[in-house]
Amino acid sequence: MKRKVGLVYGGKSAEHNVSLQTALAVINALDMNKFDIHPIYIKENGEWVRGAALTEPVEALHSLKLEKAGSTISPVSLNTELFPTNSEEQESLDVIFPLLHGPNGEDGTIQGLLELVNIPYVGNGVLASAAGMDKVIMKNLFAQDGLAQAKYVHFIKSDYEKSTEEALQSVEENLGYPCFVKPANLGSSVGISKCANREELVEAINVAFEYDRKVIVEEGIVGREIEIAVIGNDDPICSVVGEIAPKKAFYDYKAKYEDGDTDLIIPGHVTETEYEMIKEMAIKAFKAIDGSGLVRADFFLTEDGKALINEVNTMPGFTPFSMFPLMWKHTGLEYAKLIEKLVDLAIERFEQKQKIKYTF
Repeated sequence: MKRKVGLVYGGKSAEHNVSLQTALAVINALDMNKFDIHPIYIKENGEWVRGAALTEPVEALHSLKLEKAGSTISPVSLNTELFPTNSEEQESLDVIFPLLHGPNGEDGTIQGLLELVNIPYVGNGVLASAAGMDKVIMKNLFAQDGLAQAKYVHFIKSDYEKSTEEALQSVEENLGYPCFVKPANLGSSVGISKCANREELVEAINVAFEYDRKVIVEEGIVGREIEIAVIGNDDPICSVVGEIAPKKAFYDYKAKYEDGDTDLIIPGHVTETEYEMIKEMAIKAFKAIDGSGLVRADFFLTEDGKALINEVNTMPGFTPFSMFPLMWKHTGLEYAKLIEKLVDLAIERFEQKQKIKYTF
């Protein structure tokens, strides 16, 4: 019997358009002989719209916006066993695949909602999603587990405005130039700047604060950008590594999603010793945030063979340019099979949780 999969995409986030690209790729990869695909679009204002089950692939990105082809719903209607509805279109779903990036999707918020309505969902839980979204919390957890990483400082907007000079001196004394300024709770290289002097640093911090109340500044590392994909629950496994070779100063939003102006080398050129080190660190990072389902772990590999973990992404993109599915493809797991595996992992985790005793 077919599984009814709800694909939730869009979202009230600066990464709304990235999510649409991910959704388009996933929809067109799913085997419609195995799955009934139910599109659920979250508008930029936060309104939820559910469309009819898809009967064929989707060709145009704008078709996913469901402006006239869906009905506005309450998110709780995703589980009609708990919240009955008379609408035939609102039948219960077997599993939800959140294809959301950034705040209000990748940060534990929708995961908390899905926990409350007691429905299986693909990917990381509330804690891992929240920790993986907040780069400061994530790096603090990595430090706690002894994972090697670049030096960093961070501050919230109100503190920065009260003590601007002190904050700038902290960056210069602890990190120096070049350095990278990032919103703490955003991904897809949105709001990230590389700085070579104080003037650029001040401008970059102001840009980052447009996207978040918390900013992190990291030291510039000279090294190759290496990524590895992880899937699993209690016993995660890793793909081959991939290498990002941007033709620009760094791997920015445009290079990732628009012009493809980046060389993606898969498998990346690493020694067996380097691979085993990166794999071990990736699994350790996965467990440090209590991950489940999937993460993409990003590293810097220095000339002397030292690996520094940069971050984990708990909901990596599935666009045609995305590293996560490409690395698994080169490992022997094709895109469609990868999605099926992630759905299986979601069901597995859900069934485990149903065995937990909630009364005393």
